[in-house]
Amino acid sequence: MAKIELNEVRKVYPGNVEAVKGVSLSIEDGAFVVLVGPSGCGKSTLLRMVAGLESITSGTVAIGERVVNALEPAERDIAMVFQNYALYPHMSVRRNLEYGLRNRKMAADEIARRVDEAAKMLEIAALLDRRPGQLSGGQRQRVAMGRALVREPAAFLFDEPLSNLDAKLRVQMRAEIRRLQRRLKTTSLYVTHDQLEAMTLADKLVVLNGGRIEQAGSPMEVYERPASLFVATFIGSPAMNLLPLGAGGLAGLTLPAGAASAAGAGETLGIRPEHMRLVEDGAPQPQDMVFDLTVSGVEVVGAESFIYGTLPEGGPEVAVRVPGYSHVEPGTRLVAAADTANLHRFDQKTGHRL
Repeated sequence: MAKIELNEVRKVYPGNVEAVKGVSLSIEDGAFVVLVGPSGCGKSTLLRMVAGLESITSGTVAIGERVVNALEPAERDIAMVFQNYALYPHMSVRRNLEYGLRNRKMAADEIARRVDEAAKMLEIAALLDRRPGQLSGGQRQRVAMGRALVREPAAFLFDEPLSNLDAKLRVQMRAEIRRLQRRLKTTSLYVTHDQLEAMTLADKLVVLNGGRIEQAGSPMEVYERPASLFVATFIGSPAMNLLPLGAGGLAGLTLPAGAASAAGAGETLGIRPEHMRLVEDGAPQPQDMVFDLTVSGVEVVGAESFIYGTLPEGGPEVAVRVPGYSHVEPGTRLVAAADTANLHRFDQKTGHRL
């Protein structure tokens, strides 16, 4: 196991295209760190620089006590799991697991021990004589993980390993990866664009935007105190409701006296859908902000529903989470409320949290 340290790492492609812009990040020994962000934010490029599959324009990457900028991937003591599995189709599962160890001239009994142990851990012992073409997507992903596992590396690197699986398998494999990492306590760096995957896997969540770190912290720190408008909208589904205030406030939104005096033009207020409720019986509480909404649509997702409504005069659409199945029809007028204790405030110009 080893700590991974990135110090002002940059990647500039020909044409002066800067994909990674001075990223510094410390991944503690045994930690599970997830890089998340939209396509093109630099997360896979950053992972590939740690792996040695991309050159580093400037800055340093250290694994353990060694700066590895000039080392080949095979010299970095890491194992990587890709989204496309990268298995050899003409080899059996056993031969796929053994391949890297044989290339390192490891003793046959040690190879057998590692392969059998990984196969048992991943529940693929019955598949060892099959070829990848005879396996399901989930089974192939387990074999790909097993090939990384037998290396017993200082660190695991995962590049969107679950993106080719269906929804049910993704949930199953997510739990499997987390269980394995906790058991092995191997330092892990994981890349995904799926914020739910990121939230459920990470010890530390790193949100990337435009080649820079937007925010890093525990998943709940990032969710409950987003550092910017970007993080507020990227983490959470549906996204946080954002309410840009002008000089005259926002039509259809009523703030309690204390909040109204504190908030002003040039701010964007944020509130999560789960912190909102419909006001059906009785008046809102004194600390509530109140929304006059016209229903634009409803999403029923089983145990809960999301009601979407618009504020008057072309104001933003707002999502309200309600329990159970909602029968409300589009066009219905509703009043919703949210406690200002759950309010987030952002500067409209910088996008930063206030």
